[in-house]
Amino acid sequence: MSASSLGLSMRDTHGVAILAEQVRAGNVRAASRLITLLENHPKDRAVVGLLDDTSREATVIGVTGYPGAGKSTVVDRLVGFYRRNGLKVGVLAVDISSPVSGGALLGDRIRMQEHALDREVYIRSMATRGHHGGLAQATGDAALVLKAAGYEAILIETIGVGQNEIDIVNLAHTVVAVVAPGLGDEVQAMKAGLLEVAHIVVVNKGDLPGTDHTLRDLREWCPKVLRTVATTGEGIPELAEAIAGHQRSRGVRHVENARDR
Repeated sequence: MSASSLGLSMRDTHGVAILAEQVRAGNVRAASRLITLLENHPKDRAVVGLLDDTSREATVIGVTGYPGAGKSTVVDRLVGFYRRNGLKVGVLAVDISSPVSGGALLGDRIRMQEHALDREVYIRSMATRGHHGGLAQATGDAALVLKAAGYEAILIETIGVGQNEIDIVNLAHTVVAVVAPGLGDEVQAMKAGLLEVAHIVVVNKGDLPGTDHTLRDLREWCPKVLRTVATTGEGIPELAEAIAGHQRSRGVRHVENARDR
């Protein structure tokens, strides 16, 4: 979707100001429109100043890892956990760009259909559009939009991790790295520096052979390593508590349930 098809451009300062006001009022359509504008005009960030609201709290969680480890399933289960605790949840899933349109391939929105009808969950796929670092160029601004719109838990799923794909550490309060046993992920993670930026490492698909070996190896490198079976939800409450504990240790106010608002 282009900015012109929205009937609004960044040059329309009055219209953008109204849009920002609608975002702060929790209007999800306004949030979507503003994110699209920021995607199409990544260097024009004046509107971000209109969204600044230090009174609103938001937990920003980055979920990264290699393809096949189950990142999207872990994110999906965390969404369910936070919703059961009454939180408004936003998901920014960074996908590779379509070679035809340049837009996101929308894989994560398709995989998270369980939450599609939940009005308190916002899920958006963002295309990298050639941007390196594991995120789209406008991901950080999109997170600010969701915070301004009242989303209390914001989950950002990166496309993967490599030597130059660790931008998420500068954006998220807590970075969760998802690996799986038997895929050689733990070795690759060490080479890529993943364990240097991850605050929590999750060995997903923890019912597979080799899980205990992978857990032992990773615990030599990372102080917080957890086992999950995301397809069944096993280990997700423990992961959520570990995220909350990490943020408390850093002095970040983690909004854990609706009563904390």
